[in-house]
Amino acid sequence: MADMQPQVVDLRFEHLPTAFGIGVAQPRLSWIVQTQTQDWKQAAYAIEAIDADGAPLAQTGRIASSESVLVAWPFAPLASRERRTVRVQVWGEDGVASPWSAAGTVEVGLLEPDAWQARFVSPDWDEDNTRAQPAPLLRREFDVQGAILRARLYITAHGVYTAEINGAAVGDDVMAPGWTSYDHRLRYQTYDVTALLHTGRNALGAMVGEGWYRGRLGYHHGRRNIYGDRAALLAQLEIEYTDGTRAVVATDANWRAATGPILASEIYDGETYDARLEKAGWSSAGFDDSTWHGVRFVERDLTTLVAPTGPAVRRTEVRAPVSVTTSPSGKTIVDFGQNLVGTVRIRVQGAAGQTVTLRFAEVLEGGELCTRPLRYARVTDHYTLRGGEVETWEPRFTFHGFRYAEVSGWPSAFDANAISAIVSHSDMERTGWFACSNPLVNQLHENVIWSMRGNFFDVPTDCPQRDERLGWTGDIQVFTPTASFLYNVAGFLQSWLGDLAAEQAAAGGIVPYFVPNVM
Repeated sequence: MADMQPQVVDLRFEHLPTAFGIGVAQPRLSWIVQTQTQDWKQAAYAIEAIDADGAPLAQTGRIASSESVLVAWPFAPLASRERRTVRVQVWGEDGVASPWSAAGTVEVGLLEPDAWQARFVSPDWDEDNTRAQPAPLLRREFDVQGAILRARLYITAHGVYTAEINGAAVGDDVMAPGWTSYDHRLRYQTYDVTALLHTGRNALGAMVGEGWYRGRLGYHHGRRNIYGDRAALLAQLEIEYTDGTRAVVATDANWRAATGPILASEIYDGETYDARLEKAGWSSAGFDDSTWHGVRFVERDLTTLVAPTGPAVRRTEVRAPVSVTTSPSGKTIVDFGQNLVGTVRIRVQGAAGQTVTLRFAEVLEGGELCTRPLRYARVTDHYTLRGGEVETWEPRFTFHGFRYAEVSGWPSAFDANAISAIVSHSDMERTGWFACSNPLVNQLHENVIWSMRGNFFDVPTDCPQRDERLGWTGDIQVFTPTASFLYNVAGFLQSWLGDLAAEQAAAGGIVPYFVPNVM
């Protein structure tokens, strides 16, 4: 009889495989039923909320319904930071009940502006906003006093950021918080940082690049400072101790700021990094920041902060070169064998001050990089060595569409093992596959997959390489059925459609050519 019982699997909240830091007080539930019974149909379900020991807290009882996708939340709305664990049971039309599903836990982020104690902070210096600026470092030290039950970091930026606690990276997101219609919606991320803290003195730090917020965007040279002219950070670390007390470390007037090794970081033009300017230990306790600057506040309407509905951009694959050749002009050309989107990682050793330059293109022309299709995008990274032992580097705040990389300034004989391509895109769940007996058709399908991976980079873009990379509405309108077959794009497109609705309302009912609208 047990083999004939249906089984409830893949319990989800709002389409999300991991419902952590969500921005919904009443998350809808979805599940899949596995059964060996032919023509089985669901006739009823029950949902139960349980505590950490599995004891029931609330139950719906049996509800006659065949629904199993986006079923309404049956309990009291959840508050900011609240966690709830639930499980589901179903009955078939034959009356046979399933066992309870595996428990699923949802945790809510910060739902109201009043939940934020933090304020946006920016380095307290003036800048020349007509050109690319260095990525500032921001830091704050604090004490942890007692045993920690859990700790959460809620964080976002005007720009793109990476965060560190006690010298360790927070999360694995790329180009967070991503690109939304910033005037209307700015995403924040929630991270479980419990394991990164320890009793005693700790430090929280972040580096903020220009990103889509104030970097150059748009074709025909584009524009800078479309959303604002200052990089800024909003961070709120909440620590819950085992004795029930709480502590909050938030961006405020006590933070310190300095420039670091990233001298410029542009989406179209690439990143310039001088490793000699690194500040060792800057995100760890005990670092001397007495010569650093203070910060100034940047005002923002916190009602525009929203939790993500889709996956972050992440590094999903590492590819080695398939060949290294010398171009007719004597340049070193690395071929990764596949048009892809992301960055390269290099491992290099040489004298301090030596600069390695990396240029990128999708195709070759006469054996050289073909950069004409890139228009005004320079698509060039520069890395200046600190000197000494082997140095490993990849850009933080840019991305490129490429198959080929041109390498110059390498301090010794170039080794193909010293470079790799890092593929990055929105980390969507694969749901559809195709294969047939015709190799050319299979290759066409693979081309579609790679094109989608490259252009689903937080927003559905038209291209990943030139001075455009915009969310053209017509492109995704045509491609959405295919995208929905290949990947779970529900959360990804839900976020983008939120931007579309905001931009449409701002334009008096007219849908812009692309979303977010930067023209």
